[in-house]
Amino acid sequence: MARPIWTGVISFGLVAVPVRMYSATREHEVSFHQFQKGTGDRIRYLRVNERTGKEVEYADIVRGADIGGGQHVILDPDELDSIAPGRSRSLEIHAFVDVEEIDPVFYQKAYYLGPGGEESTRTYALLRDAMVDAGRAAIGTLVMRGKEYLTAIRADGDVLVLQTMYFADEVREAADLADVPGRIKLKPTELSMAAQLIDSMASGWKPEEYRDTYTDRVNELIEAKKAGEEITETAAAPAATNVTDLMDVLRRSVEDAKSRRAGGGRKAAAKKGAAKKTATRKAPAAKKTTTAKKTAKKTTAKKTPAKKTAKKTGRRVA
Repeated sequence: MARPIWTGVISFGLVAVPVRMYSATREHEVSFHQFQKGTGDRIRYLRVNERTGKEVEYADIVRGADIGGGQHVILDPDELDSIAPGRSRSLEIHAFVDVEEIDPVFYQKAYYLGPGGEESTRTYALLRDAMVDAGRAAIGTLVMRGKEYLTAIRADGDVLVLQTMYFADEVREAADLADVPGRIKLKPTELSMAAQLIDSMASGWKPEEYRDTYTDRVNELIEAKKAGEEITETAAAPAATNVTDLMDVLRRSVEDAKSRRAGGGRKAAAKKGAAKKTATRKAPAAKKTTTAKKTAKKTTAKKTPAKKTAKKTGRRVA
């Protein structure tokens, strides 16, 4: 069973829904330790008092806000909790909005919300189903691990999904990027060819078709070094496309995408052909049955005249 990483109450209006929060994702990166180069000596981090040089236990560490001039205001966990009592166990909903209105750039990480217990299943289902009927997501805030988060809650099937979000002042404006080109007069042929390339690569969203191949290669590298095998380097990143070659590159890209799609179609056709051959091999048994049926029909047909003759002569046929 998954363990909850946060427990609290969702409140909307005067309704309170106890919930448990679970991580909806997991990383699959390779875990590394640090070593001093040329040795087998591990590198470890210690929390050290910079004045005494002695290690400090985590429980004895408090936070300090820099106020300039080398001065700090020291705050302990109890003081931080006192300014917002109950906030670390409460998720207050402020509004319900259309999901399409939220720019994906605001999303951080996804979590699943489950009922806080058997007694809260009805209110949980009420909030979930009401949001489905309204077609809206709930926007709220909660404090978790000493930080306040903006959140969006939406229904996904039977479960509520919470996504932590950035606040507006945490999202940079795209206009701040100085090197982004404005409107450029492009050739109609370039736009047409680019549209063809997009169409030739169009597909439905199938997340299971994508895999973290870099992590796979890292694992293969580890196994190769472990076995003392020779390491082969992968191809370098492609060079930037020259503007003068753009049309030619687009044309070749379209042809390549079409041939790959046709190749995929041929593979599918080959699978269907193999299935048909398998069915054809089983056909003789069906033919035997058909032959038996035809024989039975012939036998029945032969008996029919005898019955008709019996009726005419009035004799009984055994």
